[in-house]
Amino acid sequence: MTTNVRRPHRVAVIALPPVTAFDLSIPSAVFGLATHVDGRPAYEVTVCTPEPGVVKAMGGMDVVVSHGLEAVERADTVIVTGTGSRTAPDPRALEALRAAAARGLRIASICTGAFVLAQAGLLDGRSATTFWMMSEEFRRLFPEVDVRPDVLFVEDGGVLTSAGMSAGIDLCLHMVRGDHGAAVANAAARLVVAAPVRPGGQAQFIQTPLPPERGTSLAATRAWALARLDEPTTLAELARHAGTSVRTLTRRFREETGLSPLQWLLHQRLDRARQILETTTLPMDQVAARSGLGTADSLRTHLQRHTGLTPTAYRTAARVVGAGA
Repeated sequence: MTTNVRRPHRVAVIALPPVTAFDLSIPSAVFGLATHVDGRPAYEVTVCTPEPGVVKAMGGMDVVVSHGLEAVERADTVIVTGTGSRTAPDPRALEALRAAAARGLRIASICTGAFVLAQAGLLDGRSATTFWMMSEEFRRLFPEVDVRPDVLFVEDGGVLTSAGMSAGIDLCLHMVRGDHGAAVANAAARLVVAAPVRPGGQAQFIQTPLPPERGTSLAATRAWALARLDEPTTLAELARHAGTSVRTLTRRFREETGLSPLQWLLHQRLDRARQILETTTLPMDQVAARSGLGTADSLRTHLQRHTGLTPTAYRTAARVVGAGA
Protein backbone atom coordinates (compact mmCIF):
# COMPACT_ATOMS: atom_id res chain seq x y z
CA MET A 1 0.00 0.00 0.00
CA THR A 2 1.42 3.36 -0.98
CA THR A 3 0.91 6.65 0.82
CA ASN A 4 0.08 9.76 -1.17
CA VAL A 5 2.73 12.22 0.01
CA ARG A 6 2.20 15.76 -1.19
CA ARG A 7 5.20 17.12 -3.07
CA PRO A 8 6.98 20.25 -1.80
CA HIS A 9 5.79 23.63 -3.05
CA ARG A 10 8.14 24.62 -5.86
CA VAL A 11 9.71 28.09 -5.71
CA ALA A 12 11.63 29.45 -8.69
CA VAL A 13 13.95 32.36 -7.84
CA ILE A 14 15.02 34.43 -10.84
CA ALA A 15 18.50 35.96 -10.64
CA LEU A 16 19.08 38.82 -13.09
CA PRO A 17 22.60 40.26 -13.31
CA PRO A 18 23.92 42.21 -11.60
CA VAL A 19 22.03 40.40 -8.86
CA THR A 20 21.97 41.45 -5.21
CA ALA A 21 23.58 38.46 -3.52
CA PHE A 22 21.96 39.07 -0.13
CA ASP A 23 18.49 39.19 -1.66
CA LEU A 24 19.23 36.06 -3.67
CA SER A 25 20.06 34.12 -0.51
CA ILE A 26 16.82 34.97 1.30
CA PRO A 27 14.31 32.62 -0.41
CA SER A 28 16.68 29.65 -0.17
CA ALA A 29 17.28 30.37 3.53
CA VAL A 30 13.64 30.88 4.55
CA PHE A 31 11.86 28.38 2.30
CA GLY A 32 14.71 25.91 2.50
CA LEU A 33 14.42 25.75 6.30
CA ALA A 34 10.61 25.46 6.39
CA THR A 35 9.46 21.95 7.16
CA HIS A 36 6.16 20.23 7.87
CA VAL A 37 5.49 19.03 11.42
CA ASP A 38 6.70 15.57 10.41
CA GLY A 39 10.01 16.98 9.19
CA ARG A 40 9.33 16.81 5.45
CA PRO A 41 10.56 19.80 3.41
CA ALA A 42 7.72 22.20 2.75
CA TYR A 43 9.41 23.79 -0.26
CA GLU A 44 11.77 23.03 -3.11
CA VAL A 45 13.76 26.11 -4.15
CA THR A 46 15.44 26.45 -7.54
CA VAL A 47 17.52 29.50 -8.48
CA CYS A 48 17.43 30.18 -12.20
CA THR A 49 18.58 32.76 -14.75
CA PRO A 50 18.23 33.38 -18.49
CA GLU A 51 21.83 32.32 -19.14
CA PRO A 52 22.94 29.58 -16.69
CA GLY A 53 26.51 29.79 -15.50
CA VAL A 54 28.42 32.58 -13.81
CA VAL A 55 26.09 35.47 -12.95
CA LYS A 56 27.49 38.87 -12.04
CA ALA A 57 26.51 40.10 -8.59
CA MET A 58 26.64 43.58 -7.13
CA GLY A 59 29.55 44.29 -4.83
CA GLY A 60 32.33 42.77 -6.93
CA MET A 61 31.39 39.10 -6.63
CA ASP A 62 29.89 36.43 -8.90
CA VAL A 63 27.46 33.59 -8.26
CA VAL A 64 27.02 30.35 -10.21
CA VAL A 65 23.45 29.53 -11.27
CA SER A 66 22.94 26.12 -12.88
CA HIS A 67 19.30 26.32 -13.97
CA GLY A 68 17.65 28.22 -16.80
CA LEU A 69 14.18 29.74 -16.92
CA GLU A 70 12.57 26.35 -17.52
CA ALA A 71 12.44 26.20 -13.71
CA VAL A 72 9.71 28.87 -13.87
CA GLU A 73 7.54 26.53 -15.95
CA ARG A 74 7.58 23.93 -13.14
CA ALA A 75 7.10 26.41 -10.29
CA ASP A 76 4.19 27.21 -7.99
CA THR A 77 5.71 30.52 -6.86
CA VAL A 78 8.11 32.78 -8.75
CA ILE A 79 10.33 35.35 -7.02
CA VAL A 80 12.52 38.00 -8.62
CA THR A 81 15.27 39.23 -6.31
CA GLY A 82 17.08 42.56 -6.25
CA THR A 83 19.01 43.52 -9.36
CA GLY A 84 20.83 46.42 -10.91
CA SER A 85 18.93 45.78 -14.18
CA ARG A 86 16.09 48.08 -13.23
CA THR A 87 15.36 49.55 -16.65
CA ALA A 88 16.50 46.87 -19.10
CA PRO A 89 15.93 43.38 -17.65
CA ASP A 90 16.40 40.38 -19.92
CA PRO A 91 13.33 40.08 -22.22
CA ARG A 92 13.30 36.31 -21.67
CA ALA A 93 12.73 36.86 -17.96
CA LEU A 94 9.88 39.27 -18.68
CA GLU A 95 8.23 36.74 -20.97
CA ALA A 96 8.63 33.96 -18.38
CA LEU A 97 7.01 36.19 -15.76
CA ARG A 98 4.08 37.08 -18.02
CA ALA A 99 3.53 33.40 -18.79
CA ALA A 100 3.66 32.54 -15.08
CA ALA A 101 1.10 35.24 -14.33
CA ALA A 102 -1.15 33.92 -17.10
CA ARG A 103 -1.04 30.49 -15.42
CA GLY A 104 -2.16 32.07 -12.14
CA LEU A 105 1.08 31.49 -10.25
CA ARG A 106 1.98 33.49 -7.15
CA ILE A 107 4.63 36.04 -8.14
CA ALA A 108 6.79 38.10 -5.79
CA SER A 109 9.77 40.41 -5.76
CA ILE A 110 12.38 41.42 -3.24
CA CYS A 111 13.82 44.94 -3.23
CA THR A 112 14.46 46.25 -6.77
CA GLY A 113 12.99 43.08 -8.24
CA ALA A 114 9.78 45.13 -8.26
CA PHE A 115 11.20 47.06 -11.24
CA VAL A 116 11.28 43.81 -13.20
CA LEU A 117 7.68 42.94 -12.31
CA ALA A 118 6.66 46.44 -13.38
CA GLN A 119 8.57 46.12 -16.66
CA ALA A 120 6.62 42.92 -17.28
CA GLY A 121 3.37 44.82 -16.73
CA LEU A 122 2.41 42.75 -13.69
CA LEU A 123 2.04 45.73 -11.33
CA ASP A 124 -0.19 47.93 -13.48
CA GLY A 125 -3.09 49.15 -11.36
CA ARG A 126 -1.72 47.43 -8.26
CA SER A 127 -0.13 48.62 -5.03
CA ALA A 128 3.55 47.76 -4.65
CA THR A 129 6.69 48.68 -2.74
CA THR A 130 10.43 48.56 -3.29
CA PHE A 131 13.62 49.72 -1.58
CA TRP A 132 12.80 53.16 -0.23
CA MET A 133 15.84 54.81 -1.84
CA MET A 134 14.52 53.76 -5.26
CA SER A 135 10.88 54.67 -4.69
CA GLU A 136 10.98 58.03 -6.48
CA GLU A 137 12.69 56.50 -9.50
CA PHE A 138 10.10 53.71 -9.47
CA ARG A 139 7.21 56.18 -9.28
CA ARG A 140 8.65 58.18 -12.17
CA LEU A 141 9.12 55.12 -14.39
CA PHE A 142 5.83 53.43 -13.53
CA PRO A 143 3.15 56.04 -12.81
CA GLU A 144 0.42 53.41 -13.25
CA VAL A 145 1.61 51.63 -10.08
CA ASP A 146 0.49 52.75 -6.61
CA VAL A 147 3.89 52.94 -4.92
CA ARG A 148 3.95 52.55 -1.13
CA PRO A 149 7.53 53.35 -0.11
CA ASP A 150 6.90 53.33 3.65
CA VAL A 151 5.93 49.67 4.23
CA LEU A 152 7.82 46.38 4.45
CA PHE A 153 5.80 44.45 1.89
CA VAL A 154 2.57 44.59 -0.09
CA GLU A 155 0.29 41.79 -1.31
CA ASP A 156 -2.13 42.73 -4.06
CA GLY A 157 -4.05 40.10 -5.97
CA GLY A 158 -1.49 37.31 -5.91
CA VAL A 159 1.45 39.61 -6.61
CA LEU A 160 3.71 40.45 -3.67
CA THR A 161 6.49 43.01 -3.43
CA SER A 162 8.86 43.78 -0.59
CA ALA A 163 11.18 46.58 0.43
CA GLY A 164 14.92 46.06 0.52
CA MET A 165 17.21 43.71 2.39
CA SER A 166 15.65 42.17 5.53
CA ALA A 167 12.11 43.04 4.38
CA GLY A 168 12.54 40.16 1.94
CA ILE A 169 12.75 37.82 4.93
CA ASP A 170 9.47 39.23 6.24
CA LEU A 171 7.85 38.68 2.86
CA CYS A 172 9.01 35.05 2.61
CA LEU A 173 7.88 34.31 6.17
CA HIS A 174 4.52 35.87 5.31
CA MET A 175 4.16 33.45 2.40
CA VAL A 176 5.17 30.47 4.58
CA ARG A 177 2.61 31.54 7.19
CA GLY A 178 -0.11 31.73 4.56
CA ASP A 179 0.83 28.35 3.09
CA HIS A 180 1.43 26.31 6.24
CA GLY A 181 0.40 28.32 9.29
CA ALA A 182 2.12 30.15 12.11
CA ALA A 183 3.90 27.14 13.65
CA VAL A 184 5.85 26.33 10.48
CA ALA A 185 6.61 30.02 9.83
CA ASN A 186 7.73 30.66 13.40
CA ALA A 187 10.04 27.66 13.32
CA ALA A 188 11.64 28.95 10.10
CA ALA A 189 11.93 32.44 11.63
CA ARG A 190 13.85 31.06 14.60
CA LEU A 191 16.27 29.27 12.30
CA VAL A 192 17.04 32.45 10.34
CA VAL A 193 17.09 34.52 13.57
CA ALA A 194 14.31 36.84 12.44
CA ALA A 195 11.24 38.34 14.06
CA PRO A 196 8.38 35.83 13.63
CA VAL A 197 5.96 38.54 12.49
CA ARG A 198 6.60 42.02 11.16
CA PRO A 199 3.33 43.05 9.49
CA GLY A 200 3.57 44.28 5.93
CA GLY A 201 2.08 47.62 6.91
CA GLN A 202 4.89 48.30 9.36
CA ALA A 203 7.06 51.15 8.19
CA GLN A 204 10.50 50.53 6.75
CA PHE A 205 13.22 51.47 9.25
CA ILE A 206 14.57 54.38 7.25
CA GLN A 207 15.81 57.84 7.89
CA THR A 208 13.08 60.42 7.41
CA PRO A 209 13.06 61.22 3.68
CA LEU A 210 13.20 64.99 4.03
CA PRO A 211 13.15 67.00 0.81
CA PRO A 212 16.62 68.08 -0.33
CA GLU A 213 17.70 71.40 1.10
CA ARG A 214 18.06 74.06 -1.56
CA GLY A 215 20.01 76.71 0.33
CA THR A 216 22.06 77.42 3.42
CA SER A 217 20.94 80.83 4.62
CA LEU A 218 19.15 79.31 7.63
CA ALA A 219 21.79 76.64 8.24
CA ALA A 220 23.01 78.35 11.42
CA THR A 221 19.47 78.54 12.80
CA ARG A 222 18.82 74.88 12.01
CA ALA A 223 22.08 73.91 13.73
CA TRP A 224 21.06 76.00 16.75
CA ALA A 225 17.69 74.26 16.91
CA LEU A 226 19.28 70.80 16.58
CA ALA A 227 21.56 71.55 19.52
CA ARG A 228 18.53 72.16 21.75
CA LEU A 229 15.97 69.67 20.45
CA ASP A 230 15.13 68.68 24.02
CA GLU A 231 13.98 72.22 24.80
CA PRO A 232 10.71 73.89 23.75
CA THR A 233 11.31 76.07 20.72
CA THR A 234 8.81 78.53 19.30
CA LEU A 235 8.54 80.11 15.88
CA ALA A 236 9.33 83.47 17.48
CA GLU A 237 12.57 82.11 18.96
CA LEU A 238 13.62 80.64 15.61
CA ALA A 239 12.83 83.94 13.88
CA ARG A 240 14.74 85.89 16.50
CA HIS A 241 17.81 83.67 16.03
CA ALA A 242 17.58 84.07 12.25
CA GLY A 243 17.12 87.84 12.58
CA THR A 244 13.91 87.85 10.59
CA SER A 245 10.14 87.90 10.98
CA VAL A 246 8.11 84.73 11.57
CA ARG A 247 6.49 85.13 8.16
CA THR A 248 9.85 85.45 6.39
CA LEU A 249 11.31 82.59 8.45
CA THR A 250 8.46 80.29 7.41
CA ARG A 251 8.80 81.21 3.75
CA ARG A 252 12.57 80.70 3.73
CA PHE A 253 12.29 77.43 5.65
CA ARG A 254 9.93 76.07 3.01
CA GLU A 255 12.21 77.29 0.22
CA GLU A 256 15.25 75.64 1.77
CA THR A 257 13.84 72.41 3.26
CA GLY A 258 10.41 71.92 1.71
CA LEU A 259 8.88 71.97 5.21
CA SER A 260 7.54 74.49 7.67
CA PRO A 261 9.78 75.17 10.69
CA LEU A 262 7.55 73.15 13.04
CA GLN A 263 7.31 70.22 10.61
CA TRP A 264 11.09 70.20 10.31
CA LEU A 265 11.46 70.24 14.09
CA LEU A 266 9.06 67.31 14.47
CA HIS A 267 11.00 65.25 11.91
CA GLN A 268 14.27 65.95 13.72
CA ARG A 269 12.77 65.05 17.10
CA LEU A 270 11.37 61.79 15.76
CA ASP A 271 14.77 60.89 14.33
CA ARG A 272 16.34 61.67 17.71
CA ALA A 273 13.73 59.52 19.49
CA ARG A 274 14.39 56.61 17.15
CA GLN A 275 18.13 56.84 17.75
CA ILE A 276 17.60 56.80 21.51
CA LEU A 277 15.21 53.85 21.30
CA GLU A 278 17.69 51.92 19.17
CA THR A 279 20.75 52.57 21.32
CA THR A 280 19.55 52.84 24.94
CA THR A 281 17.21 51.25 27.45
CA LEU A 282 15.94 54.55 28.80
CA PRO A 283 12.29 54.57 29.94
CA MET A 284 9.83 56.17 27.54
CA ASP A 285 9.34 59.37 29.50
CA GLN A 286 13.09 60.04 29.31
CA VAL A 287 13.17 59.19 25.60
CA ALA A 288 10.37 61.71 25.06
CA ALA A 289 12.11 64.38 27.14
CA ARG A 290 15.51 63.98 25.50
CA SER A 291 14.04 64.09 22.01
CA GLY A 292 11.87 67.11 22.71
CA LEU A 293 8.59 65.27 22.23
CA GLY A 294 7.47 66.10 25.76
CA THR A 295 5.62 63.16 27.28
CA ALA A 296 5.55 59.41 26.74
CA ASP A 297 2.02 59.76 25.37
CA SER A 298 3.19 62.32 22.82
CA LEU A 299 6.12 60.09 21.85
CA ARG A 300 3.76 57.17 21.35
CA THR A 301 1.31 59.19 19.26
CA HIS A 302 3.90 60.68 16.90
CA LEU A 303 6.04 57.55 16.52
CA GLN A 304 3.04 55.32 15.84
CA ARG A 305 1.79 57.74 13.22
CA HIS A 306 5.27 57.90 11.66
CA THR A 307 6.32 54.21 11.76
CA GLY A 308 3.18 52.23 12.56
CA LEU A 309 4.79 50.99 15.80
CA THR A 310 4.59 51.93 19.44
CA PRO A 311 7.90 52.97 21.04
CA THR A 312 8.20 49.60 22.81
CA ALA A 313 7.49 47.67 19.62
CA TYR A 314 9.92 49.85 17.66
CA ARG A 315 12.69 49.23 20.20
CA THR A 316 12.06 45.47 20.15
CA ALA A 317 11.94 45.28 16.36
CA ALA A 318 15.08 47.40 15.97
CA ARG A 319 16.96 45.05 18.31
CA VAL A 320 15.83 42.02 16.32
CA VAL A 321 17.03 43.67 13.10
CA GLY A 322 20.34 44.55 14.75
CA ALA A 323 20.81 41.04 16.14
CA GLY A 324 20.10 39.54 12.73
CA ALA A 325 22.61 41.87 11.09
